[in-house]
This record gives sequence, structure tokens and C-alpha cells, in this order.
Amino acid sequence: MHVNLEQLQSFVTVARFGNFTRAAEELYLAQPTLSRQITALEHDLGAELFRRARGGSTLTPAGESLLPLARRMLADAESVRRDLAELAGLERGRVRLGATPTLCISLVAEVLSAFHAEHPGIELHLSEQGSRRLLDELASGELDLALITTSDGRSAERFTLAPLLVEELVVISSAGMPPVATGEAVSLAEVAALPQIVFSATYDLRGTTDAAFAAAGLTPEIVLEGAEMDAVLRFVERGLGVAIVPAMVLIDRPGLRSVRLEAPTLTRTISLARPADVAPAAAVEVMQRTIATTATAFADRAGETMRLAPGNA
Repeated sequence: MHVNLEQLQSFVTVARFGNFTRAAEELYLAQPTLSRQITALEHDLGAELFRRARGGSTLTPAGESLLPLARRMLADAESVRRDLAELAGLERGRVRLGATPTLCISLVAEVLSAFHAEHPGIELHLSEQGSRRLLDELASGELDLALITTSDGRSAERFTLAPLLVEELVVISSAGMPPVATGEAVSLAEVAALPQIVFSATYDLRGTTDAAFAAAGLTPEIVLEGAEMDAVLRFVERGLGVAIVPAMVLIDRPGLRSVRLEAPTLTRTISLARPADVAPAAAVEVMQRTIATTATAFADRAGETMRLAPGNA
């Protein structure tokens, strides 16, 4: 016998409608093609499956015996297809991604949008934490991947780190207010004299900027302390003060303007971390490729304030 799944699907559909014309429409087949498939199936099985009449087609005893078997075979074939797709990580599965707050409102939003559009069946989980906490969650098995900043020198021997982007920190102010500098860059001393909105102490950025001011012997004028990233951007837009932020967050924010810091500039490296001793599932590998592609696009859009990390170019 040479029975195939297409023949069985045609047989089950004709049995469901009791009509070759309606079954052909359902299967997007020409009626002669459908008739030939059923005739070939009957020939291979050595039995007539339908009683054909002007008013419709009904199952013969042989057809009634075949119907539950055909349905089961089609269901088994679909189950195998789904299992293989799950193993490939394309239709079902889960990816647990961690990212810092600044990345969640910029890079990660585009990563997840692109990934979900291509693989809507994959369940996505996001943890928004500082880099240190994300590495803890990665080490404990709570995450598959983490987008972190690696400026804090945290040991990452247990992880595989892939640097993605090197990004400058810039000074932002309200687009509705006069510029904070007349030139293309501003000194750290000039920034220290401006009213500043600073992040919570839990932010990696806060440690970086505090260290820079301290190293220069400067004490910044702070008007608001302890805000989260989205709040900082909104307060700056309304003219409450200036802030030092990653250049990435300026993308698609017309209410803000930015100016670069004079040398030596402040930078951070964005890296993708995963456990070194765990082989990534297929869905996780697809997510890694999506992140790398999106990071490249971000670098192209950001101009001089962001570049691909060495090894990712």
C-alpha cells in the first residue's frame, strides 16, 4: 500500500461534509483532484469507501471502519509535528530574559517585539533588575539570558559573556529649554553646576556617575534623587533638571536633547550573559540571534555615541 496523509485528510474531509464539492473547497483542491485521491486510496485499500449519489456521499462499512483509524493517524502525525517543532524551539517553549531598567525601555522592547512577531508561541518572561542581581538570577537558574552592563568589574567566570555594544553616557535636558552647552560637548565640571536628577542607588549608572564626580573632586547639585529611569526622563522633559543617561534611551524621544561629555567620556559595555555550563535550548539560541541583530540596528541608529563592541562587529 502507498497510503499517504494527504489521502487520509481528503477522506476524512469528504466524510465530514458528505459532499465532494464542499470538501474540495475546504481543502483548496479542484474537485477532480480530490476525486482522484479518494479513488487512489480505495484502489490501494482494495475497498470502496463511499457510496456516491446525486444527493451526496455516504460511508460504506469499509469507510466507517477506516474513519476512526484515519482520524487517529492524522492526530498522531500532527502530534509528531508539534513535538518536533517544540524540540526546534520555534512554536512552543520558554525564554527567560533579564535586563537592566535602561535596556528594558529601549533595546529590550524592540528585541521582544521582533522575537514575538516571528515566534508567537514562545512564552516570554522578563526580569528587570540591576546587573548584579541579574547575574545572581542567572547563576541560580532563574534566567536563560541576561543583558547586563559590565562596567562594574563583577567577576563573571561562571558565565559566557558576549559584548554587544559600547555606549557613551550623555547629558540630557528638555528640548523646550535652552541648550545646556553652546558647543558639541560639555565638561563634567559644567554638568556638576547644573541642577541634576539622579537615579536610585541600586542603579549601576548611579555608581558610575558618582565615581566620576568623586574622581574629579566635584560635588554635583542634586535637585531630585532616587528616581527610576522612566521618571528621570519625564522629569527632564519637563525642565526639572538635567541627567546623565545612556545614549540609547534618547532614541525616539523628541522631548529631550543631548550633549556629549568632553573627554574622558563615560561609557558602559552592554553584554549578553548566559550560564557557561548549560547548553542553550533552541528557542534561547534564536533569542540570542535576535538580540545581536537588534543591537547592530541600534548602533547604526545612534551614530557616534554607540558602537559595536570588539568581537561583535
